[in-house]
This record gives sequence, C-alpha cells and structure tokens, in this order.
Amino acid sequence: MPPLGKQTEEIFYDGHCGLCHRAVLFVLRQDPDGQAFRFAPLQGNTFQALVPYDRRAGLPDSIVILTREGALLVRSDAFIHIFRELGGGWKLLAAVLGVIPRRVRDAIYDYIARNRYRVFGRREETCPILSPYLRARFDR
Repeated sequence: MPPLGKQTEEIFYDGHCGLCHRAVLFVLRQDPDGQAFRFAPLQGNTFQALVPYDRRAGLPDSIVILTREGALLVRSDAFIHIFRELGGGWKLLAAVLGVIPRRVRDAIYDYIARNRYRVFGRREETCPILSPYLRARFDR
C-alpha cells in the first residue's frame, strides 16, 4: 500500500455515523486497488497526527479529505473531490456537481449531515467491519 503523500489521500470520516460508513464502503468498492484513498476515523490518532489542532478546529464532524498537497476539503467539496479521483463516470458527476454554487451544495450537505444519525443510525465501532485485505487500507 503506498504511504500517504505518495499516491493516496486520506479520507477522515465520523466513525460513529452509519452514513459515513456507507460512504467509506462505496469508495472501497469504486477504488478496489486502493490507489486513491486511505481511511481513518475523525476520532482516531491518525487524524490528530496528520492534521494539526489549529487546522482541526471548526471542521465538520462528517467527511474531511487530506489531499496529497496538504489541503483539507470538507462538505460538498470533499465529495466532489472523491468523485473526481475515482474517475470514470464519477468524474462526470463531479463536473456536474461542481457547477452548482458551493453555498447551495453545502446547504444540502449540512441538512443531510444534521439528520444522518436519525436516518442512518449511530455506530459504536469506528471502522466498518471488513476483510483483513480491506482493513489494511485503514489507519487508526
């Protein structure tokens, strides 16, 4: 597995969110070789180690991307970036979503984020239950 900074980017997610678990499983299916992303819960040590406290303050508690260049992407920008990196038809979806004003995209994102526990449930485990092969793509 390539280390962060070489070829992969880190997706930090709310480890207790059922919707975030589903998003992680979606990305795992679309990136089967693990060339684009690694994963770690926002509640874990990797997030604290890779993202300094002053940059963590004020971030949403759902999905955060740490890019190869060190940028932090949040809300709808994070998902557009994921789609772009996955390539294929997902890249086209990223382009279509990208024309929608960020304020509108983020308002929809924030609405879903506010209701995600009620709709998708809250998990006790911070990582989805996976095979050992897929588990190797997760950081703590």
